[in-house]
Amino acid sequence: IGQTIGSGGWSTQSGAMMEGGMQLLNRDGHSISHNSKRHYHDSFVSMNRMRQRGLLCDIVLHVSNKEIKAHKVVLASCSPYFHAMFTNEMSESRQTHVTLHDIDPQALEQLVQYAYTAEIMVGEGNVQTLLPAASLLQLNGVRDACCKFLLSQLDPSNCLGIRAFADTHSCSDLLKSAHKYLLQHFVEVSKTEEFMLLPLKQVLDLFSSDTLNVPSEEEVYRAGLSWVKHDIDGRRQHVPWVRCLSSCFVSTVRHLRWTLSLPPLANEQRGHGAAGASPRRVQGSADRGGGSLFAIHGDCEAYDTRTDRWHMVASMSTRRARVGVAAIGNRLYAVGGYDGTSDLATIESYDPITNTWQPEVSMGTRRSCLGVAVLHGLLYAAGGYDGASCLNSAERYDPLTSTWASIAAMSTRRRYVRVATLEGSLYAVGGYDSSSHLATVEKYDPLNNAWTAIANMLSRRSSAGVAVLEGMLYVAGGNDGTSCLNSVERFNPKTNTWEGVAPMNIRRSTHDLVAMDGWLYAVGGNDGSSSLNSIEKYNPRSNKWVAASCMFTRRSSVGVAILELLNFPPPSSPTLSVSSTSL
Repeated sequence: IGQTIGSGGWSTQSGAMMEGGMQLLNRDGHSISHNSKRHYHDSFVSMNRMRQRGLLCDIVLHVSNKEIKAHKVVLASCSPYFHAMFTNEMSESRQTHVTLHDIDPQALEQLVQYAYTAEIMVGEGNVQTLLPAASLLQLNGVRDACCKFLLSQLDPSNCLGIRAFADTHSCSDLLKSAHKYLLQHFVEVSKTEEFMLLPLKQVLDLFSSDTLNVPSEEEVYRAGLSWVKHDIDGRRQHVPWVRCLSSCFVSTVRHLRWTLSLPPLANEQRGHGAAGASPRRVQGSADRGGGSLFAIHGDCEAYDTRTDRWHMVASMSTRRARVGVAAIGNRLYAVGGYDGTSDLATIESYDPITNTWQPEVSMGTRRSCLGVAVLHGLLYAAGGYDGASCLNSAERYDPLTSTWASIAAMSTRRRYVRVATLEGSLYAVGGYDSSSHLATVEKYDPLNNAWTAIANMLSRRSSAGVAVLEGMLYVAGGNDGTSCLNSVERFNPKTNTWEGVAPMNIRRSTHDLVAMDGWLYAVGGNDGSSSLNSIEKYNPRSNKWVAASCMFTRRSSVGVAILELLNFPPPSSPTLSVSSTSL
């Protein structure tokens, strides 16, 4: 090298002599390679510790109310999104604080952690928010892991939801797999409510597929007939195209269509089968997966206001979504609902002392998306959907005699309706009548066994949260037919008027609303794109909503009720700081 280092050290001039004349190296030009296999790992572990302590961080990411500290070089090295943000001439490249939009805060935090650790857990509780967040940040490895997880969860009860989710986020391989699964398991899928909610074009595309796996064409027609009957007024003119393979089946089709007063299929009037009808190719069946992205669960959890903690409690004996939940005394009732295949008339009740569920006498009618409430010790169930039509019927249950009795029907058919009790009357609020979302409300007088209309709400709402607090009927969120809502209004029975109050912080539908300790609690639901685990509570004195402890698992179609318990938690219930579906 031709220079001497230090004051009395060694020289690199030929021979490389140590102090005192001893030769250190005896061969010029010889070298060895050292490669530390743990260097990358140890360095990133150290950088992650510095991030957690806020050391040398040069960027703070703001999303919603969360702040996430990080190092630009780490984020830019693994995410093309951040690389473009921090290395191009964007204003963010010179900033130390950046606000991100349209990304879930918890998902972003998990992905920042992944940038340092290369590890991330993908599961039912986070995949709905993690996948779109990974797509935005162009973290393709995480995105692929999410798709792989969803692929493993395919089931007749969720494949339509996963297919739509994959299509929304441009996951082409998952979309193809979900569609293939749908075609292979069509008979089972066609019995789910998700199939009944498909638009006409998607139904016709399925029916026209050469690879639709059905034992006979009659199954296809039965599926189409069920789809039409689900909303007969709106779909009467949209009779699905059915491949008629025999003149005998054409006769059956004619009879069924005449029964419903539906127009004939093209060419059927001339006595022929459907144009171009041909046999479908039948393929082998595949094994069915386990749980699901949009899973229907039987597990239940309870929130203790004294400790601000969640506790696992015994699971219901039946999986239920779109269930009605109410409490009589210190007993909780889960009424009807949907188990992923059919709408339910069954009921079960929960005893918090023994931490057990037991069956009760079934309703006279199958009901999902129903409204339930308790008045004078009797359990009322109103409206809903029975698997074929929207209901206006209502019935009540006497727990002392274990009997159900019909009461006067509502004036309007309502599903996704909520019911509450105020000043000795029941109020059926909003809902969906199979053609439009409703702003109407009607009141039931148990003394006269009659329903009467009250003033309409300010907004149309189905799947809203409804509760009574301090003599006022509150309605929060829901869906107006175009979007998920965060607006809130309340009804004053003395003036028969509605007024708006402060909106929730998050848009919610299919959530539940309960009054407890002078607060309103809005629990779970969905925001129009994904299920929620968040909870917020409303203070009527300050007219403000504030966040409360989140559930552990994101849940829509949640049922919530209040029990007054002296001893809690119940036996054999481990304590959790967060929870899934709340009681």
